[in-house]
Amino acid sequence: MAVQIRMDMRRLVGRNVKRIRLAKRLSQEQFAERSGFTQQYLSELERGRRNPTVITLFELSQALGVEHLALVRPDDEALAEKARRSKPEAKPGARKR
Repeated sequence: MAVQIRMDMRRLVGRNVKRIRLAKRLSQEQFAERSGFTQQYLSELERGRRNPTVITLFELSQALGVEHLALVRPDDEALAEKARRSKPEAKPGARKR
């Protein structure tokens, strides 16, 4: 049976949006103007406090000029977290040799 690792997709999307926005040298205010979403919504999204719909992801990707998949693609932090979680834990009381 395969072990399934869950990612916090809200945090992942938020990090990706922020990373791409900063790479494009856009302030949240400029991004809000381009996307049609409020600056408050975008701030909450980037902090992982919003759960955007598929349509919202598409609209955000259009405003950023990237493919929508770029917003859900695992980043380095998500891959590192996945690697940490997939390592087998040592049994309590076990000795290293």
